[in-house]
Amino acid sequence: MSANTQAPKITAGTILAQKGKTPIVSLTAYTTPMAQMMDAHADVVLVGDSVGMVLHGLPSTLGVTMEMMILHGQAVARGLKEAMLVIDMPFGSYEEGPEQAFGNAARLMRETGAAAVKLEGGVEMAATISFLTARGIPVMAHVGLTPQSINTLGGYKVQGRDEAGASVLEGAHAVAEAGAFAVVLEKVPENLANEITAAVPIPTIGIGASAGCDGQVLVVDDMLGMFTSFKPKFVKRYADLGTTAEAAIAEYAAEVRARSFPAAEHVFADQAPAAAAAKAPSKD
Repeated sequence: MSANTQAPKITAGTILAQKGKTPIVSLTAYTTPMAQMMDAHADVVLVGDSVGMVLHGLPSTLGVTMEMMILHGQAVARGLKEAMLVIDMPFGSYEEGPEQAFGNAARLMRETGAAAVKLEGGVEMAATISFLTARGIPVMAHVGLTPQSINTLGGYKVQGRDEAGASVLEGAHAVAEAGAFAVVLEKVPENLANEITAAVPIPTIGIGASAGCDGQVLVVDDMLGMFTSFKPKFVKRYADLGTTAEAAIAEYAAEVRARSFPAAEHVFADQAPAAAAAKAPSKD
């Protein structure tokens, strides 16, 4: 059954209509509490396969499974009432062909209540995107740096510099023509991101691209300073919760070892105050 039976108020059509108008706010989320916090502020909440690195300690996104995406998708769905829920299709769940992609995309949507899926790739994924959208599955595309392809890209490098920009632009056109309602542009030069934004009829959502994109997305643990293994150039830290949390943990550990926690206000008396007062002898 769907984790969230309430229809989202923001849909693929809503996002598509924001092209060139109100910037689209998008963040990743992997848990119910985080989804609840961003629901009133974000247009799109993405359950990214970055969950593998951020929460599960994997070295890349390649080890993420359908079961992981469904589990976290269900958790995020429980925290959303307004924002659109989009879920990444994990590596190996769609590349084999349109039929495989449809089966897994349908499962993601059915078991989580997601309003759309996201998959990586440009020209090579156009036929799959067309197949999915023709069968009622909204697709957010993703071109530029595609993390699931790091082994062929040679690492997390900027994509589209010099003559390589033509292939990124071609990919953006291809996914738009195939029916994607938006496209993520990751780690591409600013001028190329602006060119793509002006050229394609669907919203562009930048991550390490340009303020001129139709929207932006960040990994929430990056922007809150909770994931500190590395910090990409395109991440702005809006808080430093990792340092704050570690300091709090250290303070707790010190108090436990000093036996100053729990203090009197944190423990329970043998008798509740009211019961003790009732048993006290009368002064009459």
